[in-house]
Amino acid sequence: MTLPVLPSPSPGSCKMPLLSMRGIGKNFGAVRALHNVDFEVYTGEVVGIVGDNGAGKSTLIKTISGVDPCDEGEIRIAGQVVKITTPQVATQLGIETVYQDLALCDNLDVISNLFLGRETRTAFHTLHRLKMEHRTLEVLRVLDVKIPSINAQVSTLSGGQRQCIAVAKTILRNAKIVLLDEPTAALGVAQTRQVLNLIQRLREQGLAVVIISHNLADVFAVVDRVIVLRLGQCVGAFEVNTTTPERVVAAITGAEFGEISITSSEERAGGQHS
Repeated sequence: MTLPVLPSPSPGSCKMPLLSMRGIGKNFGAVRALHNVDFEVYTGEVVGIVGDNGAGKSTLIKTISGVDPCDEGEIRIAGQVVKITTPQVATQLGIETVYQDLALCDNLDVISNLFLGRETRTAFHTLHRLKMEHRTLEVLRVLDVKIPSINAQVSTLSGGQRQCIAVAKTILRNAKIVLLDEPTAALGVAQTRQVLNLIQRLREQGLAVVIISHNLADVFAVVDRVIVLRLGQCVGAFEVNTTTPERVVAAITGAEFGEISITSSEERAGGQHS
């Protein structure tokens, strides 16, 4: 199997993002989870979304993945306006999400996990195990994923290897945009490096990758841009090669961009009185 390689111009030279979101808003009853959020990611780019708990990171990811469709705003894929109303629609648009629980079956082997629900069958409707083995080996080779055996049960793999299998599953579904929710959470140093290397491989394959993470060291090790959310709003966008973790932390806490913090507080106060 040959993986689709999308063109990967640098963000600065690319005229059109692969995913573009403008004026995104999301409410949960009286709670304003997202307010007028702009976000974009290009092919061959890794973008990190950071912020404190309750900043709106997971909500933004869920609007992209179709779990919680946005209430307002516009979403474009490759310049075309789309409505992402369900996870199935997101998948059809080439968007795949890997959540912290990974959604893997521990009692199945690597091959069965990768093809679960999308098994390849012969003309006699039996499982085409050999073909699935070949495709599994190829995608793992392309992503440089190292595991003891593709016939090993997932329960026997390390945390980093399990994360890699979950990501490889999205590639077999021909994803163009991959969303990763805390991909290095609870992993050791070696396992974390394995996952960060995998993310770099996704970039090399021309995919657009979006990462939610609380670990700024991991974010700065692999992303091209960092987007900071606070209180449901985008309060900063940084190129990692021209900024520092300290500036990002300042944006997360509100120590930097004080005028945005004041405006946000006034708007929220006004909203409470209206």
